[in-house]
Amino acid sequence: MATPTTPLLCTFVLTVLLTGCNHGNDKAPPTAGMPPPEVEVITVSAANETQTQDLPGRLQAYRTAQVRARVEGIIEKRLFQEGSDVAAGTSLFKINARTYLATAESAKADLKLARLTLDRYKPLLEIKAVSQQEYDQAIAKVKQAESALARAEEDLENASVPAAISGRIGRAQVTEGALVGKGDATLLATIEQLNPIYANFTQAGADMLRLRLAFKAGKLKKADSTKVELLLEDGTVYPLPGKLYFTDLAVDQSTGAVSLRAEFPNPARDLLPGMFVRIRFPEAEALNALKVPQRAVQSNPQGQFVMVVDAESKAVMTPVKTGGMTGSDFIITEGLKDGAQVIVNGLQKFRPGSVIKAVPWNAPTAAKPAESK
Repeated sequence: MATPTTPLLCTFVLTVLLTGCNHGNDKAPPTAGMPPPEVEVITVSAANETQTQDLPGRLQAYRTAQVRARVEGIIEKRLFQEGSDVAAGTSLFKINARTYLATAESAKADLKLARLTLDRYKPLLEIKAVSQQEYDQAIAKVKQAESALARAEEDLENASVPAAISGRIGRAQVTEGALVGKGDATLLATIEQLNPIYANFTQAGADMLRLRLAFKAGKLKKADSTKVELLLEDGTVYPLPGKLYFTDLAVDQSTGAVSLRAEFPNPARDLLPGMFVRIRFPEAEALNALKVPQRAVQSNPQGQFVMVVDAESKAVMTPVKTGGMTGSDFIITEGLKDGAQVIVNGLQKFRPGSVIKAVPWNAPTAAKPAESK
């Protein structure tokens, strides 16, 4: 008969046997560790960079002409398609011109008669058959008839409402059957010349003063390039560069800003008046500058910082100061040294002080709108 201690004894013996089997292998096999997170970095290097500024602006037609009725009458027909391109001198509307045609024919007859009378008076004046006064009156009647004919022909031409400039014509403001020009020059349509096109924007007067002081101190030098870029509302860069057109010589007292204008080619009419855009233009040349992508610069209550890979492959938080932009990149004025590896992508994969694996970052190419042929 088994005693109550039998199960305990068996358990003890089993434990001893298992311990003997593990003799000489006291350490358990190590668990495989996780590899360090992979991040994308750039190596900054000092170079002369063109400092740029992006400012909001709005597009405006190069030229605008209001098509108005210069003569009174009934609109018989519209001769253009709304939203199409028209050439200067093209007939846009047909106003009932029967009265103006009759007036022109009458003026031609009056002029013909006045010239015939003058031709008859010339030899008669030589033989004193007519007085000098009668001859002078004949000359005056010819001039009056010529003026009357010119006015009649102009009215007849205006009855066809010609386009004053070449450009894109908008919506018609009147319909067939409308009486126009009764007491005023009725607006019929508007033509806008869209190639080239203007971009109007402003720059703070304080920014211009800051640049002038930096030039005098030798911290910056004036940029050589006068080309400007246009950024569309979705952030894409318009493929055709423009040029700075003019700068006001005075600061607006109400806004403290200086008005600027740029001109851009617009052969495909992709840019339309009224569109909101951003203008990127060169301000100055920063000497021996370091630049990093915007996405690499972060902020906290203490200021701006970047994450740098140190000699031990650890991520280190490094405070920096930015001094301006060069394209879409920040120019770093303090905090970085030439050759530093700055983390651009993968910032969410680690904490400061973590060991990381750095690989080169390939900057994405910004999508640009296709040029129309």
